[in-house]
Amino acid sequence: MPELPEVETVRRGLAPVMEHVRIVRAEARRPDLRWPLPPDMATRLRDATVTALRRRSKYILADLDTGETLIIHLGMSGRMLISGDAGQSVPGQFHHSHPLPEKHDHVVIDMANGVRVTFNDARRFGAMDLTATADLDSHWLLAGLGPEPLGNRFNETYLAERLSGRRTPIKTALLDQRIIAGLGNIYVCEALHRARISPKRLAGRISAARIAGLVPVIRDVISEAIEAGGSSLRDHRQTNGELGYFQHNFRVYDRAGEPCSTPGCHGKIRRIVQSGRSSFYCASCQR
Repeated sequence: MPELPEVETVRRGLAPVMEHVRIVRAEARRPDLRWPLPPDMATRLRDATVTALRRRSKYILADLDTGETLIIHLGMSGRMLISGDAGQSVPGQFHHSHPLPEKHDHVVIDMANGVRVTFNDARRFGAMDLTATADLDSHWLLAGLGPEPLGNRFNETYLAERLSGRRTPIKTALLDQRIIAGLGNIYVCEALHRARISPKRLAGRISAARIAGLVPVIRDVISEAIEAGGSSLRDHRQTNGELGYFQHNFRVYDRAGEPCSTPGCHGKIRRIVQSGRSSFYCASCQR
């Protein structure tokens, strides 16, 4: 499942060719993805201008001048593919004509600048919805989400308060989207290793000082992953089709049995299962 850095990478790729541009045509090539597509979606998108392209947690939000917002979730294998030429210098520019729709091209959006944005999803675990922008925070997909890890609301005081008294492992707590929005399995493993905190430690029993040290580590890991274009393990691609590269910087994730990369540590990376997900850590330096 794409995590925050992968989704932010896709948003950044879409922004130069979608923001402040009118949608001239939209086509829903099937009635549903993970859930049914919104009623009359193609009609509601046509002639609307994208006023802003934002991200909330693992969702891309396209605000429209019609007062609605298009919510996009990539699911497990969803990709936003760009074709055409916007006639401007954009990182990762695409100088090719629109290809013929393929089997898993489920939603096609043509922009007034000549760019086509295609939502391709082989497994159909992705989702799209249209809702009033004013009601966005109460939408069932977004309501109850915690603060963004790169936002001002996420700080040492906040995290200490939310973890206080919790008798769940810290790994499980950090994956709770009600506590921090957008964090996923890969980057929690990486952050805990850098902070030298065992994923098995109970969240409520970690000292305030160690929690305070964890906050900037989470920010660093997420920021570095975004700059690397996310992590490509199976399905993630950037909007220009390229892979992300942060997987080459993994210190623990998917490295079971390999030596720990912490200077002076002679331990090896272990794999355990927590709440049905793999956790990778070093028992020697993570306590």
